[in-house]
Amino acid sequence: MNGIWIVVMGVSGCGKSTLGAALAEDFGLPLIEGDDYHLPASVEKMRQGIPLTDADRAGWLDVLGQALAAAPGGAVLTCSALKRAYRDRLRAAVPALHFVFMAIERDEAERRVAAREGAGEHMFPASLVDSQFATLESPVGEPGVVAVDATAPTAQLVAQVRREMPRAVG
Repeated sequence: MNGIWIVVMGVSGCGKSTLGAALAEDFGLPLIEGDDYHLPASVEKMRQGIPLTDADRAGWLDVLGQALAAAPGGAVLTCSALKRAYRDRLRAAVPALHFVFMAIERDEAERRVAAREGAGEHMFPASLVDSQFATLESPVGEPGVVAVDATAPTAQLVAQVRREMPRAVG
């Protein structure tokens, strides 16, 4: 497989969609918005403020891995990928996978998600932010991971990813 595959990951509210779109444009790659692949039952659970379980995420992660593998020149995926097991499941589909971890403080994530929720822009309520932080297993130290400050300007984050990702193309 020649190309570059990137997962922009982190808790809800960190800015995965914004950075993912910017990286896809910068690298000239297709964007795969992970939220678009959730099963209707999972979306309904989240809307009701019920955290997803590993079982809820398993099929979703498999479909996302297939979508990545089906992009021969690479792709950018937005996906929370909160646990190492989730990231390893994606790596099984695309071994050359890179991750961009958007680190953010809990208060800032809650503020952002509440603002989105109030504007009716997202299925994920602010009440679930705590469960995201409880589930998060930091990827810092795993191979192929670039950690960024989610509060930094998008252009700065794109430049950081370009600098720190050894196999960046384009």
